[in-house]
Amino acid sequence: MNDPRLAVAGLLIGVLVGMTGMGGGSLMTPILIFLFNFNPAVAVGTDILHGAVFKSFGAVRHRRLGTVKARLGCWMLLGSAPMSLVGVWTTTFLTRRYGEGVDSVQGKVLGYTLIVGGLAFLAKALTHRTGSVVEMGRPSRRDRIVAIAIGSVGGFVVGLTSVGSGTLFALAMLIAFPLAARSIVGTDIFHAAALLWVAGFGHLIAGNVELRAIAWLLLGSIPGVLIGSQVSVGVPERTLRFALAGALCLSGLKLLEVPYANVIVTVTLVAGLGALAVWGLVRFFRREGSDGSGEHAKSPAHLDHSTSPTKAAEEPARGATR
Repeated sequence: MNDPRLAVAGLLIGVLVGMTGMGGGSLMTPILIFLFNFNPAVAVGTDILHGAVFKSFGAVRHRRLGTVKARLGCWMLLGSAPMSLVGVWTTTFLTRRYGEGVDSVQGKVLGYTLIVGGLAFLAKALTHRTGSVVEMGRPSRRDRIVAIAIGSVGGFVVGLTSVGSGTLFALAMLIAFPLAARSIVGTDIFHAAALLWVAGFGHLIAGNVELRAIAWLLLGSIPGVLIGSQVSVGVPERTLRFALAGALCLSGLKLLEVPYANVIVTVTLVAGLGALAVWGLVRFFRREGSDGSGEHAKSPAHLDHSTSPTKAAEEPARGATR
């Protein structure tokens, strides 16, 4: 499929994922189905393999920025990779046994979970101030057990519902580990990229991938995720946590297919990107203003003023000599 609009969709999703680590699967799959008339199975497969590629770029960028807890991500992957395959097998079995209605029920359960989790996290962000990034170092035995458990449950749900590779794990890490939001985002993208490669190859072998559409999506999503990754480090901690909570709730609304969900998500994304652009411009001009004041401080008048105390000190010395 050759449609340049796919690049625009990829850019928007890339920025969102780069900033928050979530929302990619929950939003991209419906976009492919409703706006580009993709077959649902092909939309899921294309979205998963596309997510594996562009999230890998985001993971590398976050790693260089120092916001990835790689050991923690690898321990989660130890549980999520095999359980995602179990989830795929379970979905196939249930669909053959009970029909397509199984996917609808699973999506609704996940949607309610995400909304409740997003609201709870929003309340936490409003009532608690966050500190600096916690340096976990080598995960303890408790951390490893919790990480494998999170990976196992989350991987099974991702395989079962085809969404939530970023959202579910971000929510679980927020609850289980005392990490700053930017470390949650970086580790989440790192783990999701690895997990999606496992599922993506499975869909590629099954023939559920539109490679030309992936090429167009990557034209927008790769620069988008790199921009979003950089922004997530510069945005204040509390603001980033609000963005995480918003992404959780929007993903839940989309999965529940509430009335006007597409309008709500679109308006929110546009408003968020607009606010991000304004924030970036304000920060840029403030930086320019500070640079200008710094140069003014080094002006000749300042230098003359700075040497005046020395001259003043020399005058009494000369008088004493006389």
